[in-house]
Amino acid sequence: MSIEVKSISKSYKDQFALKDINFKIYKGEIVGLLGPNGAGKSTLMKILTGFISASSGEASINGIKLSEAKTDIQRQIGYLPEHNPIYLEMYVKEYLSFHARIFKSKKERIKKVIEQTKLTKEVDKRIHQLSKGYRQRVGLAAALLHDPSVLILDEPTTGLDPNQLIEIRELITSISKEKTILLSTHIMQEVEAICDRVIIINKGQIVSDKKLSDLNDPEEQVIEVEFNYRIEEVALKEIGKVISIRNLTRFRYEITFNTPLDKRPDIFDFAYDKGLKILELHKKNKNLESLFIDLTKDN
Repeated sequence: MSIEVKSISKSYKDQFALKDINFKIYKGEIVGLLGPNGAGKSTLMKILTGFISASSGEASINGIKLSEAKTDIQRQIGYLPEHNPIYLEMYVKEYLSFHARIFKSKKERIKKVIEQTKLTKEVDKRIHQLSKGYRQRVGLAAALLHDPSVLILDEPTTGLDPNQLIEIRELITSISKEKTILLSTHIMQEVEAICDRVIIINKGQIVSDKKLSDLNDPEEQVIEVEFNYRIEEVALKEIGKVISIRNLTRFRYEITFNTPLDKRPDIFDFAYDKGLKILELHKKNKNLESLFIDLTKDN
């Protein structure tokens, strides 16, 4: 396995930030660490990367205990913190070359991560000239320079616009073919779009650890769609097998269907027949949303 956490706790005086955390992540998995703000996600990631120490418990990366060989573990981890610490006045290629010298990475590796993160056209720009989406790409490129086997990403899509969100999601998914990824977020759509499994943390404790496939109702699906124009709910029912419709915003709808068959092709056909354009379309896991609300709401 790639990551193993045994009874990790972190306290500040009498207050626990984490309490008795246990989980395992296997090679090739993308696991979402989901929880409300202040749940302890960033604290856990800082412990796993060796930036802070746990009060008790043990973490291992690729079988190596953090307490015994922190430097060796850090060589095997690529870490993108929530607030991407990049030098804005540096050029993209200059910044990546700086990181490469720290990790003693070869020049060929710099070229590879630039291509992998699609930064080729941006390498001669200063980082402050880039959009936030491309700055996140620079952060990911830096995290990948030493070819780590494990990636730890803390809120990698915070503050991005919808187009940038899609770009970073696609990039993370493509990277996952070769890496094990632990992805922290408080956005359920991120977990649904990227992850194989979700660990929900609340008030410093794990309250659920499940594969997303185990949360799906095989006889029901929820699809969120945004058109370029408002359409009446009675017309949306023409798609067929519709249980309910929620108008989320002006042109965005959440449609629940009573069928195991993927209804996205039918929505595409519907939009074409009505002369509509689809601006966004994705499946939702309503059971994940319900589970999250039940486990993290204040009593």
